[in-house]
Amino acid sequence: MKLVRAGLVPLALVTGGIIIGIVVASNMGWLPTGTAGPEPTPNPIARPVATAPQPPMTGAGGSGKNFVEIAKSVKPAVVNISATRSGKPGDGPHGSPHDDPFFRKFFGEEFFKRDAPQREPKERGQGSGVIVESNGLIVTNNHVVNKADEIRVFLSDKREFKGKLIGTDAKTDIAIVKIEATGLSTIPWADSDQLEVGEYVLAVGSPFGLTQTVTMGIVSAVGRASMGIAEYEDFIQTDAAINPGNSGGALVNVRGELVGINTAIFSQSGGSMGIGFAVPSNLSRAVMDQLVRTGKVVRGWLGVAIQDLNPELATQFGIADTKGVLVSDVMEDSPAKKAGVERADVIVEYDGKPMESPTHLRNAVAQTPIGKKVLVKLIRDKKPKTMEIAIVEQPKSLGQPGAEESRESAVPTGVLSDVDVRELNEEMTARYGLKSTDRGVVVVRVKPGSTAEEMGVREGDLILEVNRKAVGSLKSYEQAASGLAKDHAVLLLLKRKGQAIYLTLRP
Repeated sequence: MKLVRAGLVPLALVTGGIIIGIVVASNMGWLPTGTAGPEPTPNPIARPVATAPQPPMTGAGGSGKNFVEIAKSVKPAVVNISATRSGKPGDGPHGSPHDDPFFRKFFGEEFFKRDAPQREPKERGQGSGVIVESNGLIVTNNHVVNKADEIRVFLSDKREFKGKLIGTDAKTDIAIVKIEATGLSTIPWADSDQLEVGEYVLAVGSPFGLTQTVTMGIVSAVGRASMGIAEYEDFIQTDAAINPGNSGGALVNVRGELVGINTAIFSQSGGSMGIGFAVPSNLSRAVMDQLVRTGKVVRGWLGVAIQDLNPELATQFGIADTKGVLVSDVMEDSPAKKAGVERADVIVEYDGKPMESPTHLRNAVAQTPIGKKVLVKLIRDKKPKTMEIAIVEQPKSLGQPGAEESRESAVPTGVLSDVDVRELNEEMTARYGLKSTDRGVVVVRVKPGSTAEEMGVREGDLILEVNRKAVGSLKSYEQAASGLAKDHAVLLLLKRKGQAIYLTLRP
């Protein structure tokens, strides 16, 4: 009886608790009411599902479709790509047990001699691609298919094709693959130059092998560069979830048009953190056209070293704002040199388009057809100037011009009094990795805590100009750096790691 009673007491408590709970829930309106049958209880955490038709999500340039319609229209044109590469034993992420000393000691050498691998292992990569022509032309990323021995393409209807690599361009991370098929669904190209921050976009691809995955976000930024992802960067940044396997997939706008090729993510965990990058459609299409037509990409060349025009430099050069690109160097025998472009010119327009950053100008020049004559508008000594320049093919190696030499000498003062320099000789040239043809003085020490150090002058910098005066020797440097007041700003032209840059030292 003790066992029975011990069981009845808890049962009574549980039963009473259930009755009380029902009464309380009923009084608080937690239970459904009505006579048409019970309805599902809403989840207080999850968002309610909309039952009304979705309103059209529109962006700049016209009306759009709702997300369901967009997804239905673009998904059939996004494919899954599997690339197989030959590898050596142990090349995989976990190596081979045949090369592990622990396994060899445990099983013995004779076991491994009998069980030695006869073939090199295969590495498999997964990615996505976008069908842009109904005859099977696919755009993807170079890193998805580069050096692949075999490419397999899987369509949304589960058909499988062998892919042929038409061409790759590592400098933009774009590749073109072709499959033998016709009548395929495609995604139309959009003009990515018209894309604006804040527009809705959808990312479509195969993250972690989950094919036909669609995520939604907005355009977080455009013109992202200096990311270290590719040599030519002009990325669209989006917070639409992009994960491993999305590479090569589509980024589409609210009209179901292709605005970019998803390429990379910023992540500390390996997964999406709301920062993804896509190659703009205009750049992708220009690369594709050349790869399909010639199998390679030929880029235009202007022949200038350029840098951002920050507020300090704009003040030094008498520019009203920071819109424009500062020319820090002009290459010998280049189109720019022949046309008369000079160091310290500020390029504000190229081929009818305003230039606001070095990346913008660099990409515009690279995409210019070889032989085309373009109008370049610039500002020189606070005065506007227009030049016609014939663009040529980008050479494999670029030369660096030397600086002219001055003749007088004096003692450096002001902010440059904390900078120690030396005349260039064989020892200095070898120590700092300079060229025998370089001219100027090299920085060997910067006083710790000084203005020069805080403003960015570094040991090993080659000083080419001081306040627009050329420096070709120690004497010419001392002359240009003399008489500087302690509270006056100084404009330096430096050469650092082979690149010429302007730097303003303001106390």
